[in-house]
Amino acid sequence: MKKIWELFKTFAKIGAFTFGGGYAMLSLLQREIVDKHKWATEEELLDYYAIAQCTPGVIAINTATFVGAKRAGIAGGICATLGVLLPSIVIITVIAAFINHFLEYEIVQHILGGIRVAVAVLIINSVITMSKKSVVDIICAAIAVVSFVLSLVFSVSPILIVIAAGALGLILRRGGAKS
Repeated sequence: MKKIWELFKTFAKIGAFTFGGGYAMLSLLQREIVDKHKWATEEELLDYYAIAQCTPGVIAINTATFVGAKRAGIAGGICATLGVLLPSIVIITVIAAFINHFLEYEIVQHILGGIRVAVAVLIINSVITMSKKSVVDIICAAIAVVSFVLSLVFSVSPILIVIAAGALGLILRRGGAKS
């Protein structure tokens, strides 16, 4: 029961203190799951992110489910998922009740502007951290560059990029290509 409560508390904290969606949560997920609690290695967490991108749902929710299930079985997966969801549900419910009134105030506009900048920095930090562990050879670097160009220049669907990158990685690795 202690494990399950710790999972719930940790993921509730992640859910409560990260703004901007799943990608903004990545650095906090890293800090809590890998650095603080040691529930997964950096490589495992990157695998969770990759799988979470390929499955329906939000990256933070999927990652919470994976980590919770690994740590404490099905009950752990459920409690970690509920932990990451609960703060968002409460916050969204409160905001939805008062959204029209909040947006009228200039101070709220300034706060949201500051939050947007902070979220962008968190996402950039996550990209840099993930890149250090993911881009390990010339094949990975090439896949990363091609994925970036396809996404940024040609607006190719992220779903297609993830599927193609996974298939390409499998083909190149199985074919014996070395860096």
